[in-house]
Amino acid sequence: MVSGLVQYGMPATLAMFLWWFGTGAVLCAARGRQSTFPVAMASATALAAAGLGGIAWSAGSATTGGAYTAFIGTMLVWAWLEATFYLGYVTGPRRHACHHGCSGLRHFGHALGVSLYHELAIVGAVAIVAALTWHAPNRLALWTMLVLWTMHESARLNVFLGVRNVSEEFVPAHMAFLRSFLRRRPMNPLFPVSIALAGVAGIALIRNAAVAGTPFETASATFLAAMTTIGFAEHWFLFLPISAETLWSWTARRPLRGDVARTLGGHA
Repeated sequence: MVSGLVQYGMPATLAMFLWWFGTGAVLCAARGRQSTFPVAMASATALAAAGLGGIAWSAGSATTGGAYTAFIGTMLVWAWLEATFYLGYVTGPRRHACHHGCSGLRHFGHALGVSLYHELAIVGAVAIVAALTWHAPNRLALWTMLVLWTMHESARLNVFLGVRNVSEEFVPAHMAFLRSFLRRRPMNPLFPVSIALAGVAGIALIRNAAVAGTPFETASATFLAAMTTIGFAEHWFLFLPISAETLWSWTARRPLRGDVARTLGGHA
């Protein structure tokens, strides 16, 4: 029993903590004074560099320690990616609101222009992690990046198509132009597909963790199952009549205006 709690409980707890704290840290930095942004960005960059170093080192280590190092390193890289967007350093060529009445493919193109550089940065980061782990015995970092990327894109598309909870408090004032690209709707056609695929993937990963043959495989599958489950829950936060604001109430330095663009394990 104790062994099982350690094998499964520790990776799952660490995954949830890093998601919660990492999201909060990015929100806290973005809600601060803009004069503090360079220091916050430099700190995030240093941590991301350490994360890449950990990923490179752990790629050749198919051990429990290697799994933990790879996962933590990946979360640091992802936090850096989100910080670049929320602090306004890497967004897109468009930095103004869309005109009222704009719709269809034109509206989608404008929305893509808001975050194009950020999306390309994510592709670049995934490529770097893939290069560091390709043909290596430990590719947890790559799989984690792919889970985060998939959940991120799914959440962004759902928010663009329309969600019930736009969570205005999650976007800092300097990113307020995002509000013209978001819709408040009780449901959209993509959401059931997103939930179904995330649910199937989560169940498969939980089963993989349960039948894993080595401690490394157990930790790796548990990390991936935890992040997929978190992404699954985040999608539900978009539509259920509940607010995720209380999870990060400690980041609220002052009231802010804006609309949601969600952050770690699947944020817009």
